[in-house]
Amino acid sequence: MTTLAVLQARVSSTRLPGKVLRPILGVPMILRQVERLRSSSRIDQLVVATSVAASDDALAATCADAGVEVRRGPLDDVVGRFALVVDEFEPDTIVRLTADCPLCDVGVIDQVIQRHLESGSDYTSNTLEPTYPDGLDVECISADGFARLRVLDLSTREREHVTLGMYSRPDRFSLLNVAQVPDRSELRWTVDVPDDLEFAAAVYAALYDSRRPFGQSEILSLLERRPELARTSDDLARNDGSRI
Repeated sequence: MTTLAVLQARVSSTRLPGKVLRPILGVPMILRQVERLRSSSRIDQLVVATSVAASDDALAATCADAGVEVRRGPLDDVVGRFALVVDEFEPDTIVRLTADCPLCDVGVIDQVIQRHLESGSDYTSNTLEPTYPDGLDVECISADGFARLRVLDLSTREREHVTLGMYSRPDRFSLLNVAQVPDRSELRWTVDVPDDLEFAAAVYAALYDSRRPFGQSEILSLLERRPELARTSDDLARNDGSRI
């Protein structure tokens, strides 16, 4: 059983252009996220899936130079982009991640993967009913589920947002939500605007250790000590995590 993580990325963000290449402690944000993902015990392969647009040339080169597998496909038809990767690597499980989450927690990712494998669901995530901070989003898709998704007559929006076509059809796909207690969904740990990036950089400055990735609990402890750092949905509302 092979689990492939597909890290969806592009440079042409509207609110913070080039954010995935913005530095955190001197390293492009996307490579900071890759560094964290590589410590997962459940991910067998990791591929950055970006577009063939010229605007993503620098992103593709940055990943390749760092030894990260990168594949390129359509900019807006992200289902098609994923299909190219899935057809090449033939995984049993696909983990969809987005490159605006440099504070991702591999413990959370591994837990969602494990629940997915145990359940046999087509789609498992911790976002159907959010209880995790925005920025710790994880989605798992079975290979069979993706095969059934890609042949549907999907709308343009569904092709752009990849998993929307699954969780909007609970009559066709089996869905599972992974939740935690207490509910921390009001916390904002994703990067969409400059203030988000400043927050992520501040967390790295306080907690980064190359030997062991910090996780949700360490960030929560930091915010208890330094509540002035906190960002919440009051600063910017949670969205569907499908921008990248």
